Amino acid sequence: MRLGLYLGYAPPGTNPTELVALAEEAERLGFESAWAAEAWGTDAVTVLAWTAARTTTLKVGSAIMQIPARTPANTAMTAMTLDLMSGGRFVLGLGVSGPQVVEGWHGQPWGKPLKVLGRPLRSDLPIYLAALGPKTVELAAEIADGWLPIFLSPERFDDVYRPHIACAGDGFEIAAGVQIVVGDDVQACRDVVKQSLALYVGGMGAPGSNFYNALACRYGYEREAAEVQELYLGGKKREAAAAVPDALVDEVALVGPRERIAARLDAWRECGVTTLLCQTHDVPTMRMMAELAA
Repeated sequence: MRLGLYLGYAPPGTNPTELVALAEEAERLGFESAWAAEAWGTDAVTVLAWTAARTTTLKVGSAIMQIPARTPANTAMTAMTLDLMSGGRFVLGLGVSGPQVVEGWHGQPWGKPLKVLGRPLRSDLPIYLAALGPKTVELAAEIADGWLPIFLSPERFDDVYRPHIACAGDGFEIAAGVQIVVGDDVQACRDVVKQSLALYVGGMGAPGSNFYNALACRYGYEREAAEVQELYLGGKKREAAAAVPDALVDEVALVGPRERIAARLDAWRECGVTTLLCQTHDVPTMRMMAELAA
């Protein structure tokens, strides 16, 4: 299982050059790849271009470039250019995003989300799809080179995902993002993760139209997911975070002291994850993960 660094996007008030510095450190530590994201703020392409220019061996991936943000032709042009300028180190991660971003930010209808005049460096530039639901996971396995899952639970993998990737060909990659919070106080570490889980499970969408809430339900947390969503949409964000089950955090994140995280890594390896995208901007945590993966 290889290591990737999930850079995400620069939080408001910060400069994405800070993310590039983290990617440089990741390369020094032996990470295979670094992945930038985009939502309503900094874009992925600029950060990846800068990262590629400051590194030599690190693969640079988008996790994700939003499909509704660009025409298909422009996406292809951008991917070809990044791959050419990086010497074949680019991985194109695509996703449809969600109604809040697509309609609220890009002003595009939320619905069903191809000629290039340039000469690409590679005719088989790898394309990964971000997917959560059964049909989209099947689509990723059928047409893509890899899959970018979020909030993956190794314990639920066989029941929730395995049947839907059965059609994948040899060499199919699973690059799974996992939030990592290191500390002696396991509960305090869990509470950090609960903030982001509450946002996604509770606030990313409306009742009946939240892919992350539906995922928590498929994991067996129907009652808890409904409670988190009701609290979050009702403006009670702190209570929503407190309602996120400890067990869910333990399944989808790596939290606690080094020894606890080391023992947990086998579950990710054994379920078939090929690249673990470490969601941390803490350099000591990056060093720890490099040591554990060695």
